Amino acid sequence: MERLLVLVRHGQSDWNLKNLFTGWKDPDLTEQGVREATSAGRRLKALGLTFDIAFTSVLTRAQHTNSLILGEIGQPDLPTIRDQALNERDYGDLSGLNKDDARARWGEEQVHIWRRSYDIAPPGGESLKDTAARVLPYYITEILPRVLRGERVLVAAHGNSLRALVMVLDRLTPATIPSMELATGVPLVYRLKADSTVESKEVLEG
Repeated sequence: MERLLVLVRHGQSDWNLKNLFTGWKDPDLTEQGVREATSAGRRLKALGLTFDIAFTSVLTRAQHTNSLILGEIGQPDLPTIRDQALNERDYGDLSGLNKDDARARWGEEQVHIWRRSYDIAPPGGESLKDTAARVLPYYITEILPRVLRGERVLVAAHGNSLRALVMVLDRLTPATIPSMELATGVPLVYRLKADSTVESKEVLEG
């Protein structure tokens, strides 16, 4: 039985390009982001991978990435479940701010703590720990059972919602996960064992 789980962070968004905190705000992909998502689909197609179901967030940039990937692999009508449990981390009062402006306002060290600590949230927002607290139960109840039944699952989501999953899959700790970056549009291909641990992981870089 092939227990396939593929995670893809959305391609570059308009606010990524403008160096803005995005969170639950809803900009679309840039032209580069479209190319990244399309390229991700081509790399998956080159491996002969197809899927039984896809999951994504309720945010446009993740949904657009998902659609572009499915178009490239010839499955444009694949059933897709959208849920805000997979949304990006909510940056609260930082959302929409230029990252340099935020550093000027609160200081380099404070902004770094908000961005990179595991359990310290920005004002009005979520920490990575908070993000994991909504992503992981959803993964355990909705996504993982399908993978363990042998369904091939694609998840197109966000840097922080996917980091929460990678933390569990790769057995990372709260001390090490904050420094881990997920590149936009780079599929992570996991194959799981029957006990839900990782049998193999492949990073499909361009």
